[in-house]
Amino acid sequence: MKQRTHGFTLVELLVAIGILAMVAVLGWRGLDGIVRARVALTQQMETTRGMQLAFAQMQSDCEHVAGQDIMDKRPYLLADKDRLTLVRLVSNENEPTRLQVVAYRVVDGTLTRRESNGTRDLAQLDAIWKTMTSDADTSLQGQAVGLQKGVTGMQVFTWQNNQWRTGPLLTQADVGLALPPTGVQVALSTQGAQVPMTKSFLLGGAL
Repeated sequence: MKQRTHGFTLVELLVAIGILAMVAVLGWRGLDGIVRARVALTQQMETTRGMQLAFAQMQSDCEHVAGQDIMDKRPYLLADKDRLTLVRLVSNENEPTRLQVVAYRVVDGTLTRRESNGTRDLAQLDAIWKTMTSDADTSLQGQAVGLQKGVTGMQVFTWQNNQWRTGPLLTQADVGLALPPTGVQVALSTQGAQVPMTKSFLLGGAL
């Protein structure tokens, strides 16, 4: 008697295909999760690196700030929401020291830095300061350079009279005894971060 060979039934094939489909879906979800985590980690590392470079530039500017002893009664530092403006000393080899206005801003989600040309003319410096603090677009301003994208906000404080404060510096008319500011604190908020990245600097040296 001839023995009959049995193959897979339709039900068995459907069950096998269903199992393979489930395994494929689970594998795809796992791989997708790994890829997403890797992309998020890469973006976070790039943001952190960009912030470190931005803070390094701020540190350099704060180290070379032209203080009250040089500026006398002229403004040289303004800390406010989404902006930091200061006057710094610029020294090039075989050239006299000049004064330069530097402005940090958050514009359309990008932290930018703009610097003016150096000058030894105090009248010109006053005009540059007025222009930079009013955001007017004139030839006195240099080209803005984007330092970091994805910045949702910047808060800047100055350490003056033993407290952190924002806005114009205190003067003798305000408190009777206004000590020169000795520090600057910058807090940068970025997309996806619950806590802003904060860095403090000494005016004339880094903390």
